[in-house]
Amino acid sequence: MRGDGVVGEQPVLKPGDSFEYTSGCPLPTPVGSMRGSYHCVADDGTTFEATIPEFVLSMPRALH
Repeated sequence: MRGDGVVGEQPVLKPGDSFEYTSGCPLPTPVGSMRGSYHCVADDGTTFEATIPEFVLSMPRALH
């Protein structure tokens, strides 16, 4: 998925700051996974990718 911002926001983070959000996606199977990256731009214009490691998506009580 590509787009501007995260859940409609473009947070500006200073060293030590964090940003948390909740989102969802259709999951046609009981268990799946997701991974990706965020394209980031520093104050000086330097760009970098922040990698999001793969994580598990599961329907409630599907795993435990």
